[in-house]
Amino acid sequence: MPKSKKPYRDLTLLGRKVALPASPDEAVLERVTNPHPGATYLVRFNAPEFTCLCPLTGQPDFAHFVIDYVPAKHIIESKSLKLFLGSFRNHGTFHEDCTLAIAKSVGAAIKPRWLRIGGFWYPRGGMPIDIFYQTGAPPKDLWLPDPGVPPYRGR
Repeated sequence: MPKSKKPYRDLTLLGRKVALPASPDEAVLERVTNPHPGATYLVRFNAPEFTCLCPLTGQPDFAHFVIDYVPAKHIIESKSLKLFLGSFRNHGTFHEDCTLAIAKSVGAAIKPRWLRIGGFWYPRGGMPIDIFYQTGAPPKDLWLPDPGVPPYRGR
């Protein structure tokens, strides 16, 4: 446990009413100290209702994101991640750029030992597009469950 009486005093979003950032550039990814820095463990975030906009047509795009990482010194504060992901709602971006922007932002914020992100995009124009990124091989002793998102099979 942190020794300070107010170990999370630097957090600006958690426990406060805040508006959804207008864009990913305005969003802030906050972090806290990893309570178990010597342990190899997986943190997984699922965002099954992600939305952004097509940068050309303005039509909405939908995705299910699975973000897996092995923490080093820091972990992502989950409310800030939710607000960051929500900031894409009115942002125009292609699937590939969006997926990699999220991965790079998370990586820059916490510098994890290992990071993997799967962007499972719903069909537009009859074709689903799935985008995957990882920083390298996962640690040898890591239990890495399947992302749990089946391939798109239509309705």
